[in-house]
Amino acid sequence: MAVKLRLVRMGKKKQPTYRVVAADSRRARNGAFLEIVGTYQPRGISQAEPETVFNIDNDKCVRWLQNGAQPTERVAKILKASGALDAFEAAKAAK
Repeated sequence: MAVKLRLVRMGKKKQPTYRVVAADSRRARNGAFLEIVGTYQPRGISQAEPETVFNIDNDKCVRWLQNGAQPTERVAKILKASGALDAFEAAKAAK
């Protein structure tokens, strides 16, 4: 099973919020997922405070990345901003 870290759309019409989830790559975008690892809110929160735009559990993300999960392009940018990608690289270099 190929696991991806990707976004699942939530929220109202024209006011999206997203969950960052670990899901089987063969499933639909809003289909079944394995675990929620964070949230992303591109609207509704001040862009002056970018740390409030996303809420990521870095430990869960690093664990999924170590187990072979591949992040999508947008999720990779979010993980880089949250520090999860850097923590993964450091853990990988330590081995």
